[in-house]
Amino acid sequence: MKFNDMLKKKKKENMDTPENINEPTQENLAEEQQLKDQQAETVEAVETEEIPGPTAEDKLKAELAQANDKYLRLYAEFDNFRRRTQKERAEARETEGKDLIIALLPVLDDFERAQRSMEKAVDVAPVKEGVTLIQNKLKNILAQKGLKEMESIGAPFDADLQEAITNIPAPTDDLKGKVIDEMEKGYTLKDRVIRFAKVIVGA
Repeated sequence: MKFNDMLKKKKKENMDTPENINEPTQENLAEEQQLKDQQAETVEAVETEEIPGPTAEDKLKAELAQANDKYLRLYAEFDNFRRRTQKERAEARETEGKDLIIALLPVLDDFERAQRSMEKAVDVAPVKEGVTLIQNKLKNILAQKGLKEMESIGAPFDADLQEAITNIPAPTDDLKGKVIDEMEKGYTLKDRVIRFAKVIVGA
């Protein structure tokens, strides 16, 4: 009996030795597995965590800033255009008629030469001829600029082109209602009336 008791005691001691303590129990294995699962979930959460994108408010602010910048650029361009246009108009007003004046300067020179010639002239015929040449030169220059004389004498009276000074009895029946004489020539500039002809109409 004592021998059996000793065997039982020995078995019990063997079970309580440090070798058995170091062996993993079912509970320890479960805890380790739980720890591993938690670590895996943490890593997955970090990996799958999305960086937050711009909000709707941020997008609206960016669009507003872009629109405001575009508006400022357009306003600056328009302001520059307006100032440039005003300057060009002012310059055009200051030099208005410059081309015509330059074209008329030779005629002015001719008149000065004619005046000097008249002081020494003995015969009137050359002076008269010179004045006629200057007059023709002036008419040609004005015609190049679009000026035209109205042909009124013998034409039916037209209130859109002529101004009747008076009526006189027509010398012949075919001149009734027509221009008999012209007191002042009428002119058109590029087909627009700039001066009405002052005429005498047959009644």
